[in-house]
Amino acid sequence: MTTIVSTADHRSPGDEPDRSTRAGLSIAVLCFGGLSAALTQTLIIPLQGDLPILLDTTSANASWVVTATLLGGAVAMPIAGSLGDLFGKQRVLLASTLILLLGSIVSALSDSLVPMLAGRTLQGLSMGFIPVGISLLRDITPPARLGTAIAAMSGTLGVGGAIGLPLAAYVASRFDWHVLFWLSGALAALTAIAVVVVVPHVPSTKGGRLDVVGAVGLAVGLVATLVGITKGGDWGWDTARPWLSILVGVGVLLAWGRYELRHPAPLADLRVTARRPVLLTNLAAIAIGFGMMAQAIVVPQLLQLPEAIGYGLGQTLLAAGLWMAPGGLVMMAFAPVSSRLMTAFGPRVTLAIGATVLGLGYLVGVVFMDAAWQLLIVSAISSAGVGIGYAAMPALIMASVPLADAGAAVGFNALMRSVGTTTAAAVMAGVLAASTIDFGGIPLPSEGAFRACFLIGAGAAFLGVVLTLLIPKQVTVEA
Repeated sequence: MTTIVSTADHRSPGDEPDRSTRAGLSIAVLCFGGLSAALTQTLIIPLQGDLPILLDTTSANASWVVTATLLGGAVAMPIAGSLGDLFGKQRVLLASTLILLLGSIVSALSDSLVPMLAGRTLQGLSMGFIPVGISLLRDITPPARLGTAIAAMSGTLGVGGAIGLPLAAYVASRFDWHVLFWLSGALAALTAIAVVVVVPHVPSTKGGRLDVVGAVGLAVGLVATLVGITKGGDWGWDTARPWLSILVGVGVLLAWGRYELRHPAPLADLRVTARRPVLLTNLAAIAIGFGMMAQAIVVPQLLQLPEAIGYGLGQTLLAAGLWMAPGGLVMMAFAPVSSRLMTAFGPRVTLAIGATVLGLGYLVGVVFMDAAWQLLIVSAISSAGVGIGYAAMPALIMASVPLADAGAAVGFNALMRSVGTTTAAAVMAGVLAASTIDFGGIPLPSEGAFRACFLIGAGAAFLGVVLTLLIPKQVTVEA
């Protein structure tokens, strides 16, 4: 395991090529690990309809297999970021990867609901890898490559999810469904080895102990709130159950915030989070995360609806995944574009550009949804916006917080994106369920409902533009 103390160490010119090579390898490992973790978010979606039979449970219970991973990721990202600041980011990266490995093995060996939920929750907890990896980049990457590295690492969040759907659909259609989790485990094992061998350990300068009460309070508050949001459609928004869950969650989070403000070494420094650049970036993250998720909900459904209804495109699940897969590649392709934009205009303008492109993609979708290739274009435009914007957000955050708090701050920003995507999933499901047509006794979303979802997604993206432009202009990227 390699240990470095600071990226500001004095080196002779002859050391620079070697340092650049080591940084390049580390960036590649971090991106691979982020991709492996992000794959878990969509890994089970092709099996969703079959899960009640495969796990011998009800449809309502089976839906928790997806929800558990989302909740695990939401909880892990801010806590993992804080742990990285305290104990060293490389160690937390390794721990996250080992958690992914364990969760994959548990899931691969599961044939019933309870162990599957345990495995999927563990897989979700591995999502802490991504914000910790992003914050580590500022420690180990030469300034000239920092923007591109952040963009590439940020893009893995969307790329992994986009690639995961067709990959999982293909594997599930050709092999036993457990192979999906053995594949995830293999990726985790490779990542763990690479993290140990390649990624340097940067000793923490912050010190202190983990705020255990703060971690538990944040976890309870987030889970209660997000469960209410994600399960509201299943439970019924006209019942007390989802609202009670949300109210309990918000109440716990308010109490958690008061506790954190009084704690001498809080899990998250809310005073730093309340700074205008950080606060507005996090609010923009919610809006842009909402906008990103809208296409992930709407486009696959449009592609798979039967052609007989007049606006469905009759694609299989695998075909729908393949039509959407280029979107993930577009996100990755726009990483260097985002880096150049940040160099030329700064992360604030770059984030505004990304959110604008995302919104324009949705506006194109309102009038351009009559063929699979048209939805491919819509997905590509929206994905380009996500690729540009997601790279700029952590750059804005890291430029506005002390180096010792970078991990926690980036983790909190990732959480805000997760809140946006989770809320979008609930809102889109509600809109699609509110306006339906009868197709042989089966209610299907109307064409107008899909157009409404595109408009809502555009509105969220343009709200992100407004919030971004309110961020002070003097914020710049710091190496």
